[in-house]
Amino acid sequence: MIEFEDLPVLVDPVLIAAFEGWNDAGDAASGALTHLESVWTAEALADLDSEEYYDFQVNRPQVSIDAQGVRQLRWPTTRLLIARSPGMKRDVVLVQGIEPNMKWQQFTREILGLAVELDVQLVLTLGALLSDTPHTRPVPITGSCSDAALGAKLGLEPSTYEGPTGIVGVIQEACQRFAIPSVSLWAAVPHYVAQPPCPKATLALIRNIEDLLDISIPLGDLVEESRAWELGVDELAAEDDEVGDYVKELEDARDTADLPEASGEAIAREFERYLRRRSTDG
Repeated sequence: MIEFEDLPVLVDPVLIAAFEGWNDAGDAASGALTHLESVWTAEALADLDSEEYYDFQVNRPQVSIDAQGVRQLRWPTTRLLIARSPGMKRDVVLVQGIEPNMKWQQFTREILGLAVELDVQLVLTLGALLSDTPHTRPVPITGSCSDAALGAKLGLEPSTYEGPTGIVGVIQEACQRFAIPSVSLWAAVPHYVAQPPCPKATLALIRNIEDLLDISIPLGDLVEESRAWELGVDELAAEDDEVGDYVKELEDARDTADLPEASGEAIAREFERYLRRRSTDG
């Protein structure tokens, strides 16, 4: 278990977590954490003990060579980082790693125990799943909330999913026992282009984090990478008639389903993001 003598004092902290593996289609969720770590220049707080949670024949350590030619060994783990970005109203604890192979309950207690010690006010978990969604349309984001009052405020409903779950689902369920409000956001990745990365889904998650936390997050190269990804899939669909026809069917189904929904909400969300970004840049 992680033990600290002097934990940092954080301002109204929120914990954001994502894990590679079962919960992470197209590496979209882990990609969002990597982006946040980079743009917020997050500082390392702790690494969980690899020996406790990972089967190294499943998640093998990686050997790399640095710029000086020195070989380095990196073990699979889950890292905890602290982000205190200028202009942000609250501090952020980032939890990024690989879905553990064993001792899930202990793993969850360790993360949420630390969250309690840091006085975390909200846990936000990110995930991504393969779905029948066209790559040419906005990435669908589904959300759920463990706290009814918070869910009503955010327009989210408790999850009605029943079936196998991953570490994201386990952590969200445990938040209720630890009395920490939690929200989970999931991006839908087109199943016919499941190969990672999927920057368009990562960008959609980042924008939803902005909306949820009422902050502006630097997007860096994500917008350009998302456009390049979509153009690449367009070329794939143009070269394969079956794929092209299938995408057209998905587009028609999506457009028909979205038709009754007022587009004003989406426009309003984009305008709010524009105002936040303008305020931050100014």
